[in-house]
Amino acid sequence: MRLLKLNPLVFLTSGTVLFAVLVSSPILALFVMSFKSSGGVWQHLIDTVLFKYISNTVLLMVGVALVSFVIAIVPAWLVSNYYFPLSKILDWALILPAACPAYLVAYAYTDVLEYAGAVQKTIRHFFDFNSPGEYYFPEIRSIWGAVFVMSLVLYPYIYVLARTAFRTAPASLYETAVLYKKSIFLNVGLPLARPAIFAGVALVCMEVVSDFGTVEYFSLETLTLGIFNVWIGMNSITSAAQLSVVTFIFIITLLLVEIRSRAASKYYDTSRGQSHTFVEKLNGKVSFFAILICFLPPFLGFFIPVSILLSNSLYAFQYEPFANFLLPFLNTIVVSATCAILVVFFSFLAVSCSKETRLSWVSWLVSLSATGYAFPGTMLAIGVVLSVGQADRLIIHLNSYIHFIPEGFYLGGTFAVLLFAYVVRFQAIGFGAVSSGIQKIAPNLLSVSRCLGKSYMGTSKDVTLPLLRPYLLAGGLLVFVDTMKELPMTLLLRPFNFETLATQAYQYAHSELMAEASIPALLIIASGLIPVIFLNNFLRKIRN
Repeated sequence: MRLLKLNPLVFLTSGTVLFAVLVSSPILALFVMSFKSSGGVWQHLIDTVLFKYISNTVLLMVGVALVSFVIAIVPAWLVSNYYFPLSKILDWALILPAACPAYLVAYAYTDVLEYAGAVQKTIRHFFDFNSPGEYYFPEIRSIWGAVFVMSLVLYPYIYVLARTAFRTAPASLYETAVLYKKSIFLNVGLPLARPAIFAGVALVCMEVVSDFGTVEYFSLETLTLGIFNVWIGMNSITSAAQLSVVTFIFIITLLLVEIRSRAASKYYDTSRGQSHTFVEKLNGKVSFFAILICFLPPFLGFFIPVSILLSNSLYAFQYEPFANFLLPFLNTIVVSATCAILVVFFSFLAVSCSKETRLSWVSWLVSLSATGYAFPGTMLAIGVVLSVGQADRLIIHLNSYIHFIPEGFYLGGTFAVLLFAYVVRFQAIGFGAVSSGIQKIAPNLLSVSRCLGKSYMGTSKDVTLPLLRPYLLAGGLLVFVDTMKELPMTLLLRPFNFETLATQAYQYAHSELMAEASIPALLIIASGLIPVIFLNNFLRKIRN
């Protein structure tokens, strides 16, 4: 009866439920398809390459997680607990690699480290070598090269969370460790930060499992690349769906490990008002080594790749006119901005309606619609193709009776489907931003607004929306940049002759045209710097 009196809320709740069902349909379609017969293809995969897909994925995931952990934790501890020259600048610099997609860094390093690259050319010239058999040089296009490249751009996930955990730890616990002559890092800092660190490691592992551009460029047979090859190369969407379920098991396992680690690692601070202020000044050789340790990750993960791309870009316009880059840039801006607006709008609608109605089944549907980010882009692309295919068949069937749509109209292959796929993938980002913001709004503010005669719509407009503006902006910026970087879904679902910066960089790099690939790559990185800087400020304000 309460809902019947609130007609606008009933309307909005119905729209929220419809949206949640639509966004969840690709995920459900993926699992339904996986139960169908693959016509022997799945058995062929088991007999030939499935073990290699799994072993390469596990090896890459473990390698990147370990290297990212090492290069993130030590700098996070140093900038959180010690003052040394350039420490504040390095604190900012350490997050810069987050703006670089792994596949773009892979393009840059491959260009200079492969056999025909500048580094090996210099070695052969200096030592008078004539063939690769006369000297040893690590192969960049290998699983260890992928570990190196991906670790350099994914460690900020761990660094940001660990730095925040170190700085928000109670000062009393650090002081107690000093009194008992215990290591404040090993005995206090690291154990207290363990939940945050595990969360960061889980995010890194999920990004590794989801990566397509790097493993495809390095020709590494992982589960994500296997999904792409089985679908496109073997023309078996059923087998691709089944392989996607195997990948999903990996991701769910990582999520369960992360959730369990947080549940098992808790502490309670009884020292009110004591923020962590344990900062020691470093001088001499110790400060030099601290600077070196903190400078190496951003130097290798941001400054060197960007320098390589900038150097290559100087030659790009000799071969390609500027107009060739303008249309993909405009396409990218339009599709990314549209996706960000849609995700922020629907996230605000879904979270606020769920909170207002307090219906468990609405909350469950809204949460289900925000699980897309846990799936690799190739997996979701399959689910989108399956669900949109069903929608096309339904339209054709209804059109045979009603004739309400022109003949030959299909949703598949249109710009709308690409946007829908982006919303399915990145809805989790908007949902997370709005959810974290709405939890910080005191319930009495909303109650007072309603007591003063404001309706649900009025309260949302005058109270909820202004208070959520920073969170909506943060979520929108993240969605905008992630959409710009998204590669596999765009490759698989884009309309005919539709290029974005990501697909253009991929096409050039795939053709070994590194100078031309550097222009869209630099544009993607430059756009990623804005939300990285904004979110770093945002996290600092929340912490303070």
